[in-house]
Amino acid sequence: MESLEFMREREKCDAGFLYNTQTPEREELHICCMELCYAYNHIHPSDKAGREEILRKLFGKVGAAPYVEPTIFCGFGFNIEAGDRLFVNSDCVFVDPGKIIFGNDVMIGPQCGFYTALHALDARLRIDGFEAAYPIHVGDNVWFGGHVTVLPGVTIGENAVIGAGSVVNRDIPANVLAAGNPCRVIRPITEADRYRYQTVEYPAHFAYMQ
Repeated sequence: MESLEFMREREKCDAGFLYNTQTPEREELHICCMELCYAYNHIHPSDKAGREEILRKLFGKVGAAPYVEPTIFCGFGFNIEAGDRLFVNSDCVFVDPGKIIFGNDVMIGPQCGFYTALHALDARLRIDGFEAAYPIHVGDNVWFGGHVTVLPGVTIGENAVIGAGSVVNRDIPANVLAAGNPCRVIRPITEADRYRYQTVEYPAHFAYMQ
């Protein structure tokens, strides 16, 4: 059973207030998450059913047909929610004292990081173990290139593409290409992008576009 102190700190965390990270229950939840990450990262690659079973224990919610490459690191796991067909490439990090919510058909490149924790600027508060957490929300059909960093409190609209190496420190609207440090909108994604890679004719699996 959770202590009253821990319940109060969790409520502060969920509300976006400074909260104390130095409680025994929080450490126990973190250790449990690390054990699941360890199991996931060391399971045999061909054991697809086993991988999915662990992933469903690790994440708070996950839809149909998830595909997550090892290695993966999460702080707690239960604060991560994903829709259908989540794809996560290797070596991604999810720092999730706050919620990290992905829509359907989100694609995440290798070595991306999603960070909801925000440590205090004041050194004494940091030393005393205080931080805040702000949720990250990602809409349907978003693609993150490799090495993207998403900072606390960011919302990214559906169909957006975030270029490799970007540091996303502000909201990104739907249907745009965005990139840079800090990440900014480059241009809208338009119908012309559907045909950008056409050469002589569409491959058979692109026939639906014609």
